[in-house]
Amino acid sequence: MSVQTGATAPSQMSVTAEKSIYWPFAIAWLLALVFYFTQYALRSAPSVMIPELTQAFGLTALGLSSLLGLYYYPYAAFAIVAGASLDRYGAKLPMAAGVFALAVGSVLFGLGSISAAETGRLLQGAGSAFSFTGAVYLASRGFSRHWLATAVGFTQCFGMLGGFAGQFVVGPLVHGPIGWQAFWIYSGVLCAILGVLVLITTPATHDPARGSVWSMFAPYKVVLTNPQSYLCGFVGGLLFMPTTVGIMIWGVPLLRALGAEPGEAVQRASSVAFGWVIGAPLLGYIADRIGRRKPVLLGGIVVMLLALYGIVYMPGVLPHYVAGLTFGIASGAAMIPYSMIKEVNPDNVKGSATGAMNFLVFSLSAFVAPAFGLELSRLSGGQPMTLSVFQTADLIWVGAIVLAFILTLFLRETGVAARTAPPASGTVR
Repeated sequence: MSVQTGATAPSQMSVTAEKSIYWPFAIAWLLALVFYFTQYALRSAPSVMIPELTQAFGLTALGLSSLLGLYYYPYAAFAIVAGASLDRYGAKLPMAAGVFALAVGSVLFGLGSISAAETGRLLQGAGSAFSFTGAVYLASRGFSRHWLATAVGFTQCFGMLGGFAGQFVVGPLVHGPIGWQAFWIYSGVLCAILGVLVLITTPATHDPARGSVWSMFAPYKVVLTNPQSYLCGFVGGLLFMPTTVGIMIWGVPLLRALGAEPGEAVQRASSVAFGWVIGAPLLGYIADRIGRRKPVLLGGIVVMLLALYGIVYMPGVLPHYVAGLTFGIASGAAMIPYSMIKEVNPDNVKGSATGAMNFLVFSLSAFVAPAFGLELSRLSGGQPMTLSVFQTADLIWVGAIVLAFILTLFLRETGVAARTAPPASGTVR
């Protein structure tokens, strides 16, 4: 926020600051959106090249799921590093380091050897951990806090637009003009260019670093001793899993089991990501507009559960693209806990709060991704995966959504309307 000077009264200063946009951080936020878009596209891209990756690396369903799931382990771990480094050093160097790590990881994944692919996937996850955390950090300094949920929603909108592109756009590319290996190498080059732009454009912090390097993790003591932080993290993580693992890795094979042709399966799976493009900012805006988080979050969870049930267990009841789009829009509710975790913690730990949130969210995905692949392998017995196999395995996602609903009931309302409501007088009139 811009700093006011002169003899302005403190209350007037705060009102003015609330309405201002600090353009250096706002412009850097736009580049962070490009970073977030790119990493999401590279995260979801493997789902449209499952046959090519299986043949190139000679992997089973469990092996391939484990390879692609490697992304989430460093993502979860480096989410902690990202949040702490942003609070201590600002966004400039941490964000640039993240983009360059994503660039190197993309090139390694495209080299064609299993060892390089494993290293590349790990680097992709580590670098990507700085994208969303950095974007939220910059947004919280570039825009008024009254529109935090909207800014977070638009940030996720760009991410899921990348997820959409990683399926809808990448599919025709890797099955046509450039091939899957060239795609990863070209992506790495573009990421390197983006890293240079981030390094040049992002404002540097003006606060000198104090204490040891380890002291930068001190804000996590505040975040992780707050029970509400864990509730936010688990709710967000449970709502992310059906999309990050269920759709972005196994969505296309599921739709093929439903009888869709390869091209149609890619398009229908990508409709879920496109739904996030709509749902994340829309639900964030509604939550800001009414000044309450929980009603919007609970409503999204209910619609998400109904849409998933229709897709997997009652195929054909809803039009194909309508079902996927509805599921994606409702899944945008998973971004609301990102606003809530920042609102239940002090302002001076914004980066660490988002880092802790990402750690909790993607730790769940890192644990479930190989477990889901193992369950698919067990149920299929090494044979082609049928609809009944997916219907049994996808009960995991049904349980996750139901549990998220229950935990949401214990979240504290953090919306503006709840914070500004007058206390009960206790007087009977």
